[in-house]
Amino acid sequence: MPKRSIAAADLAGKRVLIRVDVNVPLAEGAVGDDTRIRASLPTIQHLIDQRARTILVSHLGRPKGKPDDKYRMAPVAKRLSELLGQDVATVGSVVGPDATAAVERLAPGDVLLLENVRFEAGEEQNDPALAKALAALADLFVNDAFGAAHRAHASTVGVARELPAYAGFLLQREVDELSRLLDQPERPFVAILGGAKISDKLAVAGSLLGIVDALLIGGGMANTFLLATGVEIGASLAERERVDDAKQILAAAKATRKDILLPVDVVIATDMKQPGRIVEVAAVPAGESIFDIGPATITAFEQAIAGAKTIFWNGPMGVFEQPQFAAGTREVAKAVAAADAYTVIGGGDSVAAVEQAGLADRIDHISTGGGASLDLLEGTELPGLAAIPDIVR
Repeated sequence: MPKRSIAAADLAGKRVLIRVDVNVPLAEGAVGDDTRIRASLPTIQHLIDQRARTILVSHLGRPKGKPDDKYRMAPVAKRLSELLGQDVATVGSVVGPDATAAVERLAPGDVLLLENVRFEAGEEQNDPALAKALAALADLFVNDAFGAAHRAHASTVGVARELPAYAGFLLQREVDELSRLLDQPERPFVAILGGAKISDKLAVAGSLLGIVDALLIGGGMANTFLLATGVEIGASLAERERVDDAKQILAAAKATRKDILLPVDVVIATDMKQPGRIVEVAAVPAGESIFDIGPATITAFEQAIAGAKTIFWNGPMGVFEQPQFAAGTREVAKAVAAADAYTVIGGGDSVAAVEQAGLADRIDHISTGGGASLDLLEGTELPGLAAIPDIVR
């Protein structure tokens, strides 16, 4: 059911606390990639245009519940100021007298960025005291942090219980676009899963089998599936304790006549600093590891992608940060961008791949939340979303 939207809120002059996800990489004290910041701009600009007093709160990195200078929000505020064309104030705390005073100084149309909410030990525990202190700063709460919507934290769930809560434009768009994959997608529907760990995506792989026509699996998680088929993978990364789970998914695919495409050839090396060489999957030596899918696999994946009408991709096909192992991910990115299909990409590495290839503008929807997008497709309730009231019609 649709969530109560910020578009319906009376914002003029109100103090509005908005949970954003500006957890961006920093490099030498500056923002290295502002994708998530830019994704938050429509909601922030709407608040400015409506003359709200805007209070932003976000996490940044993993400071483990205490202040850490590496993860201060000042570089984010600087980039936000540049993108908005107006000053974004900062304060060195999340709650307390300094934060309260900073909020009191706001005029209609002003924007304040609180300090990193994960400097507070109570954030990840959804501490009621922290939630109440955050709520005391504002009249309304807006959640626009889809990337954190699968976390039941004080700034995503706790504060929504203390204030009238609304969905921001980014959060609503994420839900709308991802729901298209679940609600009568145009067929054939092809899902591509990669990345290092099968445990992160095992449940969603099983859920996707119920709605896709073909599932393409690459990256480190493919190694666990290869083991499940009896293929030896040398010294490659795998989760051997999940082989039985992979077998169950393969059996379910066979029973429902769904295609699962696994690598038929791979790029291997003794370590990721060495040049790679191509072998068939059955010919991986004991002392070498798989670091990418091979050309025959790329061709098979390209053919499946080219025939699709709906595509979801999460996770790289190999160690794409290393040039000698980037071909699989790069070619899949090109194939997805070229497809005559509704295309969705979720997950930081997949997003990075299409952006590095200059293909981001050819993807229909690039999700800001890898884990949240997987949970939504898996059918798991997102706590941050559930905390926002539904629209009653």
